[in-house]
Amino acid sequence: MTKKYFFISLLLIPIIASTQQLTLVDAINIALKKNYDIEIAKDNVNISKINNHIGNAGGLTTVSATLSNQEAVTNINQKINTGTEIDKTGALTNTLNANITGSMLLYNGYRVVATKKRLEELQLQNQQQLTAQIQNTIAAVMLKYYDIVKQQSYVRTLQQSIAVSQQQLQLIEVKKEIGLANNADVFQIKIDVNTKQQDFASQELIIKQAKTDLLNLLTLKTDSSIVIKDTIVSNGEIKFETIANTLQQNADILSLDNQIKINELIEKETKTQRMPSLRANTGLNFGRTQSDAGQLLLNQSYGPFIGLSLSFPIYNSGNIKRQEQVANINTSIAKKQKQKAVETYQTQLCKTYQAYVTAIEQGKIQQNTYQLSQDLMQLVLQKFQLGQATIIEVREAQKSFEDSGFRLINLNYLAKIAEIELKRIGNLLN
Repeated sequence: MTKKYFFISLLLIPIIASTQQLTLVDAINIALKKNYDIEIAKDNVNISKINNHIGNAGGLTTVSATLSNQEAVTNINQKINTGTEIDKTGALTNTLNANITGSMLLYNGYRVVATKKRLEELQLQNQQQLTAQIQNTIAAVMLKYYDIVKQQSYVRTLQQSIAVSQQQLQLIEVKKEIGLANNADVFQIKIDVNTKQQDFASQELIIKQAKTDLLNLLTLKTDSSIVIKDTIVSNGEIKFETIANTLQQNADILSLDNQIKINELIEKETKTQRMPSLRANTGLNFGRTQSDAGQLLLNQSYGPFIGLSLSFPIYNSGNIKRQEQVANINTSIAKKQKQKAVETYQTQLCKTYQAYVTAIEQGKIQQNTYQLSQDLMQLVLQKFQLGQATIIEVREAQKSFEDSGFRLINLNYLAKIAEIELKRIGNLLN
């Protein structure tokens, strides 16, 4: 799934500067391409891939070369059994040693095997953490995106209400001309129009700031101009059982599974320290010693060697035992952390699904209420035109229409964010 995300992101990166229109797919793909948290998670995956090598586990042959050259000034006083006596001050002595040694591990209690498996689990864990970061980023982008859509829907509701107020103002001015209204009525309606226009301007500011937040999340220039044309639709088709069945595929939970296995392998690695270690060694030695005086003026040797070395731990102050105890506790902690995470996600799943279903059901009722409030506002406006309704009645109808519209928009938004969270929990965002 991780490769799929990045393959899509490379193909579908939009050119915002030319189109100025941003779709949800565009926003998600830009985030997958440029989000810093995702880039960091990718780097961690690459590091774990590099580290996941048999050489890092200690399973390959090591070859080393050493070279030493030493010059010395020596005072020599030697008496040989033949009666010869050597006595020299400041004699120069040169000692040259070189060797190439190869060493291969034959046995160490299968520690290499356990270490290699641990490196594999670390790589898998980093991949799961990358998947989790991708899911979190997609969810964050969707929430910001639909927040803008919600705020724009508020604006459309305000525009409808302002249109009614302006129509009301035109009617009252006509009535004033024929003597059926006074200046107080005109002033009151103008105040209402100005107030709604101020509300409209405030809402426009909220939209601009929401777009700035989205651009920042996408790591785009915050002074860019984008246009979003979309609606919030939640059809209520998500089933609780579907998400519950995919909960074990949640990347965070899978990452904790990896951590349990990693800790168990650390336990095995620690226990192998009690086992003997057998190595095969081979190489080539060269030694040369030359002196200006003394019984031995030149000594030179070279040749290959081969052998085995066996080491067995006998006593180390109980360090291995303490390490085993700590490793065992860490494994127990990892299991508890996973269980806690599963229970937390199950609770979160239950509460989010309840909110999702409630928002869907209330949204259906609110849709009918919104339509009724819209019809009521038009009816009261017609009665006002005929002189059968007052300014206050029109204002109350408008207020009812605005409140109903805001509630409908908010319920749709609540259903959408619950839907996004449910899919994030089930690792279903793509």
